Formats: sequence, structure tokens, C-alpha cells
Amino acid sequence: MLDQIQNDMKTALKNGEKVKANTLRLLISKLKNKAIEVGSSLDDKQILQVIQKTAKQHKESIKMYKDGNREDLVTQEQAELDIVEKYLPSMMDENEVTAIVKSIIKETGATTMADFGKVMPQVMKKGAGKIDGSMAQAILKSKLS
Repeated sequence: MLDQIQNDMKTALKNGEKVKANTLRLLISKLKNKAIEVGSSLDDKQILQVIQKTAKQHKESIKMYKDGNREDLVTQEQAELDIVEKYLPSMMDENEVTAIVKSIIKETGATTMADFGKVMPQVMKKGAGKIDGSMAQAILKSKLS
């Protein structure tokens, strides 16, 4: 997966795609830092976690820039997010997430918000990187309240 990202960055540089090249360069840097942190090369699961964290950071930045009426920066962050998300597995839609939440609630017998802590980790585990955590959280809250 890392090789693919590096090759895509080289291609972007050759084609003069500055935003894509810079975004991928930053992503590669984050991946190398993580490899140093863990003391070995990263497996695909660890690479995916770094990419997910990067995408989440872009989403948070977009939200803050929108709140601050900085549309120029929103556009830039969105472009970078689109590039990063190409390396993520396709995310589940709301109906799929709702189905998982309902099944976990049924399995655990959860009925109130006090059960939130035992249901949410299982939802995220079952989704294995394909669930948007904030969407799952909102759906779970609506089902338990």
C-alpha cells in the first residue's frame, strides 16, 4: 500500500499536480513517522489507521474553516481529503451502519444510554474501518435514547 502511495506521488509530480503531490508527500511523511514510532515497517492495517486519522483531521479542519467562513481553506482541505480518501476502503452508508447498530443492540440487550459504552466498541469492531464513527455514534444515540 505504501508503494502505491509513493508511486502515485511520483506520477503526480511528473504530471505537475502540486496539490496531489504535496498531499501524498505529507501522508508518506506521517507513515514514515509512524513506522519510526513502532520501530518496524507498517503492515496494511497500520497504514490504513494512519490514513483514516489523516482523513479525520481533514474533516475536522473543514468543519472549523466552515465555522470561520474561510471558504478558500475549505476548498483546499476538501481537495486534500478527496485525495486521501482514495486510499481508504469504501465507507458503509447510513442504512448499513444502522443495520449493524441494531444488530449489536439486539445482541447486547442494550436499552439506555448507560449501555452506550458496551455497544459502540462492538459496532466499530464489526465495521472494521468502514464505518464513520461520528455517524455510528449519532445513530446509536438515537436508538438508545
